[in-house]
Amino acid sequence: MGMDGEVGGRIRQMRDKAKELSEAAKRTSDPQDRQRLQDKARKLESQAEQESSMGSGDIFPMQ
Repeated sequence: MGMDGEVGGRIRQMRDKAKELSEAAKRTSDPQDRQRLQDKARKLESQAEQESSMGSGDIFPMQ
C-alpha cells in the first residue's frame, strides 16, 4: 500500500471510530459519559479532517 493509501486508511479508521463513539454516546444514559464520548468523537473527527487537509495540500503543517 502506498503512502496515500496508508493515510487514507488511517483517516477512514479515525472517522469510523469517531462515528462509533458518537453512537455510543447516544446509547448511554450517563450524562458525563455521553459528554466524554462526544468530546472524543469530535476530537477524532477534527484530527481526521486535519490529516485529510494536509494530505491534499490544502494547508501547510507548522514547522
